[in-house]
Amino acid sequence: MIGHVSIGASFYHCISYCLEDKKELSEQQKQELSMQDHLQHRERAEVLEYNKCFGNKHELTQQFKDVQKLSRRVEKPVLHLSLRLAPGETLTKEQLMEIGRACAAAFGVAENQYICVLHKDTKEQHIHIAANRVGFDGKVASDSNSYKRMASLCRSLEKQYNLQEVLSPRAFLSPKDRLLPRHDQRKKRLKEDIRQTLEKVSLYSAFEKQMQALGYKVIKGRGISFIDDKKVKIKGSAVGFSLSKIDRILSIKQQLEINKAKQQRQADGNKPSMTYLKASVQEHKQEVQESFGMIEKQLSSILYELLKPEYGVDYINPELIKEAKKKGKRPTIQVNR
Repeated sequence: MIGHVSIGASFYHCISYCLEDKKELSEQQKQELSMQDHLQHRERAEVLEYNKCFGNKHELTQQFKDVQKLSRRVEKPVLHLSLRLAPGETLTKEQLMEIGRACAAAFGVAENQYICVLHKDTKEQHIHIAANRVGFDGKVASDSNSYKRMASLCRSLEKQYNLQEVLSPRAFLSPKDRLLPRHDQRKKRLKEDIRQTLEKVSLYSAFEKQMQALGYKVIKGRGISFIDDKKVKIKGSAVGFSLSKIDRILSIKQQLEINKAKQQRQADGNKPSMTYLKASVQEHKQEVQESFGMIEKQLSSILYELLKPEYGVDYINPELIKEAKKKGKRPTIQVNR
């Protein structure tokens, strides 16, 4: 059994997904697919249970919103749970209802509003639970350790109903799909590509061009997203590089370049002349260099913290290396935790 858990802000979208057919399929496609794989793509959803709620998607949404108002602090009141059996296994509707109730209880919403829905458009039986995290008492169900709780629930239900133990969702994939990189590996690769690109460029146009050269389609709006060569879309914020953070990094790099240019111009303009003593000029030049150096050090430190790659203990902050070379000392290794 495979479980999935997520929280969100829109009751309407979650309830609509649970109650309706797949929107990307036309009526003709639903009919053709139903005949082809002997599954139910038209009217795929069957509500197994309404818990302290009733009606269609509009009525349910309004009821959930009314109760949500009992808590002012919750930003994501929607709890979406799903449970899928392994290929070849089936349970009765009564058993699926029991599983739905056990799932609601495990996530602290057994006394809250929720619907339990059976989907019939896949070979493996699976149910969805759309629940209100806000209870009638105004308390909000916790979402901490949700993945751990779901894994524990699945193992318990597998034993209770004598089901096959499934530890990985990839067990449901075709042999061809199993060869694709895991989503977390995609994120890791994207994160590293973004970081390395930001180290090389200082303008957004150059950043986007380099990311495109690496095979990503860049979508910039209120935020930023990247689509890889397998058409998988990942938000920049999901890998620690939101649009605002990218802009800030590029801005700091531009400031560093401007600072270095000013420092060079200042050095070139402070050549000894007949009107200044050489010692006085040299002293002024040193003060300017120290001032620019302090600014550069501060900016570099901020930039390092923003980029902060997830290396192991062997990674050394470049600023420490520069500092050590000046002092003739061996740099101290900085451990990222």
